[in-house]
Amino acid sequence: MASRQLQVLSALDGAKTQLYHFRAIVVAGMGFFTDAYDLFCISLVTKLLGRIYYADPSSPNPGSLPPNVAAAVNGVALCGTLAGQLFFGWLGDKLGRKSVYGMTLMLMVVCSVASGLSFGHTPASVMATLCFFRFWLGFGIGGDYPLSATIMSEYANKKTRGAFIAAVFAMQGFGILAGGVVTLVLSTVFRNAFPGPAYQVDAAASTVPQADYVWRIILMLGALPAALTYYWRTKMPETARYTALVAKNAKQASLDMSKVLQSEIEAEPEKLDEIMARGEDYGLFTSRFAKRHGLHLLGTATAWFLVDVAYYSQNLFQKDIFGSIGWIPKARTMDALEEVFRISRAQTLIALCGTVPGYWFTVFLIDVIGTFWIQLVGFAMMTVFMLGLAVPYHHWTTPGNHVGFVVMYGLTFFFANFGPNATTFIVPAEIFPARLRSTCHGISAAAGKAGAIIGAFGFLYAAQSPDPAHVDAGYKPGIGVQKALYVLAACNLLGFLVTFLVPESKGKSLEEMSGEAHAEEGNGANKVCPSGEQLV
Repeated sequence: MASRQLQVLSALDGAKTQLYHFRAIVVAGMGFFTDAYDLFCISLVTKLLGRIYYADPSSPNPGSLPPNVAAAVNGVALCGTLAGQLFFGWLGDKLGRKSVYGMTLMLMVVCSVASGLSFGHTPASVMATLCFFRFWLGFGIGGDYPLSATIMSEYANKKTRGAFIAAVFAMQGFGILAGGVVTLVLSTVFRNAFPGPAYQVDAAASTVPQADYVWRIILMLGALPAALTYYWRTKMPETARYTALVAKNAKQASLDMSKVLQSEIEAEPEKLDEIMARGEDYGLFTSRFAKRHGLHLLGTATAWFLVDVAYYSQNLFQKDIFGSIGWIPKARTMDALEEVFRISRAQTLIALCGTVPGYWFTVFLIDVIGTFWIQLVGFAMMTVFMLGLAVPYHHWTTPGNHVGFVVMYGLTFFFANFGPNATTFIVPAEIFPARLRSTCHGISAAAGKAGAIIGAFGFLYAAQSPDPAHVDAGYKPGIGVQKALYVLAACNLLGFLVTFLVPESKGKSLEEMSGEAHAEEGNGANKVCPSGEQLV
């Protein structure tokens, strides 16, 4: 098969792990570090925003964001991310991966700073500007998904490609962890410098004026890691697969990769012409694409949608779940900065014990076990542990059982990340043709963010107590946390079933998976059963 393939692509597939692989992981991974920090740090400060901008000293409880404002603040970045994934995914196939890679990063830097500088003299104006800049922040973050995944897949060799793409995505875990640590440090520093009484002791004094700086600094620090890697993004050469198979410039592809691999690679323009003549240049909205990759795209998009409903519900509303089981004290018993400290401590513990290890288990084992089995087992275990939280929910809420709840809750995060949260990012970057790879990854990722939006907005309302006497101010009674966990378990079970639509890509070249550049073998190359065996 290698003889039918361009030498530059064969060289990439068989290349030994080198410095440029790790450089690409760091450059692309720092984007994902920033993505996760920016998307999830907002959940750490929403309680603080409510205390600062919606305080009512006559109320027995601290101020909280009204339902529509809370939904907007938590979900607007996800809306921007969905739009960015579709737009930059399409643009990455039209203009090239490198051409638009720097745009997304600069947008993230500017909007991270602008989010923290949200101006205005009234709560409405501050929240409006915050939501405006977080939408565009999300738009930039959205572009990072298809571009980073596609660039890493097209740079990697086929033996360790899964681990390299997973390592880029695993930086998301460190971003979530960093958000918790930064918030812990800042809240501790400000608490020591500007102590305040508990809300029930002195409502007005419990939120010190300096607390307004805390959330702003936390949001603005998201610009730092992105800014540090901007220069290296601009210096990365275009991927050889895009240059050769999409731009149809074999000479430039061989020149770029000769420098990267530090070896002579023949251009082979005649072979490229022959491959292009044999190949089928079908588009996304064609019957040929539907026949070859329609079920694949349905599988990647649906699986990503389902896992993100559960994953973002859990991540964005950890503070509400921990409050409902009593792990975080009642808000009125704390001052504003102590509440921020306790929320961030809880999220940091979950990230450290469940989230981060899950990502790196995937990195180390994906090229051994394969994406199919990791995703299948991940969805299955998420279902089991979610039911383990939901069925005996009242047991977990009684004093003395909170530690058990947190352990079970952490295990759902572990198997999300050693499971579908990682594999749904990897697979779309491997199984589609080069000319549609970024677009299809963007579509799959956007489906995921649609699930995240449902999780962010829906869980906010659904998790409210069915008893009107225990509903948060401004909300209507919901189905309660227990039934909301049942819904998330059902999503995970559906994800288990959808996994059977997605092929195994372990050990295969990108062209072998897509049928691209191997037109004569192409019809068989795409008939892949979940175990990865070829169907004749």
